[in-house]
Amino acid sequence: MSTELPLFPLNTVLFPGATLSLRIFEQRYLDMVRECTRNERGFGVICAWPAQEGHPARHARIGCEAIIVDFSTLDDGLLGLQCEGQRRFRIVDTRAREDGLLIGQVDWLPPEPAIGVPARFSVLQTLVQELLRHRETAAGLDVDLDDASELGRRLAAMLPLTTDHAQALLETSDPLSRLEAIISLLQAQNQDDAQDR
Repeated sequence: MSTELPLFPLNTVLFPGATLSLRIFEQRYLDMVRECTRNERGFGVICAWPAQEGHPARHARIGCEAIIVDFSTLDDGLLGLQCEGQRRFRIVDTRAREDGLLIGQVDWLPPEPAIGVPARFSVLQTLVQELLRHRETAAGLDVDLDDASELGRRLAAMLPLTTDHAQALLETSDPLSRLEAIISLLQAQNQDDAQDR
């Protein structure tokens, strides 16, 4: 059965377990935050692409629920939010409220299976360990290196990926396929870097 969820289109991809900082200034989103806080529920973050020549603006059909874990008034007077990604969802239908807030009818995607990390992906475990050595990265990172799903989602959230690549990784439901895709993306990046030298 579908659930109604307020949606926040952004030019970013939120993964389960990852954190997201937001600056809120539009009235419709201030109202959304107030409603989410009052009802102790989250909102949906969906990747959005702006209109380009010959292509209208669009948004992804698969997103991630964001739970507000902290908020504060920023130096510029805007509302600052700290959010954490929870469950993935698929949008069935959308409608816009009078204030412009997008409301989605969503189906929650099933949790991913718990799978160990095969030896061929040990390089990714090492990469996360190296990232953990950097204090600013480690502060928001708590990851089970032996869980293929968690390893892949956390790496996808930390790596400097295009929104298209990040969205494709979010939409992948098989943890090992996600790790394979991350390896492919890293190899392609290394080839590009080598050609630029």
